[in-house]
Amino acid sequence: MQTPAPSMTTTLVGVPRREVLRTLVVASAPALAIFVASRLVVLAVMGIVARVHHHAVGHYFTRWDSHWYIQIARQGYAHAIPHGHGNAAQVNLGFFPLLPLLIRVVHWVTRLSFPASGEALTLVAGATAAVTMWWMVRDHYGEKIASRATALVFFSPAAVVFSFVYSEGLIIALASMTLLALHRRRWILAGIAAALATACDPVASAIVVPCAVAAYTAWRGERDLRAWWAPALAPVGIGVFFVYLWIHTGSPLSWYLAQRAGWQAGPMGTGIFYAIYRLFAHGIFDLNSLAKTAALLATVATVVIWRRVRPPLTWGVYAGAVLVFGVLSPIVGISPRLLLRGFPLFAIVAAGVSRQRFVVIVTLSALAMCVLAVASTTIAWTP
Repeated sequence: MQTPAPSMTTTLVGVPRREVLRTLVVASAPALAIFVASRLVVLAVMGIVARVHHHAVGHYFTRWDSHWYIQIARQGYAHAIPHGHGNAAQVNLGFFPLLPLLIRVVHWVTRLSFPASGEALTLVAGATAAVTMWWMVRDHYGEKIASRATALVFFSPAAVVFSFVYSEGLIIALASMTLLALHRRRWILAGIAAALATACDPVASAIVVPCAVAAYTAWRGERDLRAWWAPALAPVGIGVFFVYLWIHTGSPLSWYLAQRAGWQAGPMGTGIFYAIYRLFAHGIFDLNSLAKTAALLATVATVVIWRRVRPPLTWGVYAGAVLVFGVLSPIVGISPRLLLRGFPLFAIVAAGVSRQRFVVIVTLSALAMCVLAVASTTIAWTP
């Protein structure tokens, strides 16, 4: 078991602020290097595809869900859900507001187009996610494991989405900031970061659970009432969004209804079984079902490692809450993209395997990322 690393902030007391900032940037260099390397790999792969098909490479980075986020940033939310089901009923009410709101801000400040603003924002968010996650893991396992964990996340099979106008970068940045703040007992900062995370995506509301667990632990052990700020603030983001929907559309459940009508049809809790069934029915050529089944098996293996490395309780309950969303979904199941939201799982693997196994895992993962990046330019894999 790794010895917890001392907090960098405790070693910089009394140091001038400019020197502190320089030291933190230098210390974060491994995380930034990993992020940049992963994005260059994705850019190279997508560049080859774009050249073959005679498209601009940016064409592939603003498709799929990116379209909806950019539409919200440009036009705002629709007022109603169209009649019908499936494609005919798809509407931007099925997406959360923080990413499009920030895209609009970037557009207003820089005067870049909305797609370019979205790309710029998500790349900055991804870099921030790499740094905050690295520091989160470093606090518990040290720098070597922090770098391994960051590499596993940003070279993971679904990591191409960090180059799309998607919310994963924001979610990991804010959730890891929350978990780091909880560990350092910065309760209000944890609550604010968690509140912003819950405005990114419904799955990100899993961050409320570790806030509540950490607060209860601090209160039971030390009667620290300030700890309750974290779970009190955490649901504010999703709460404000649902109140806005109530005013804007007449129903606070418009997001849920839009998802059920346009994307998440079917009985709840059947996503995992549906993916396994399709894999047996159609074989490995059904790439979506293959990827989800492989992600499920990887999750089971991670749980086995989990018992050996004993990560912080807050990591475990957060990752577990994320997985519950996948289990309950009628479509998503345990997908590679869902596992990115449960990113502490990657840190557990990084801490629990030998160097040789880590090299094998990250190499296979990077290859899978390249395959899914290419598949995302077709309808073979839905990112």
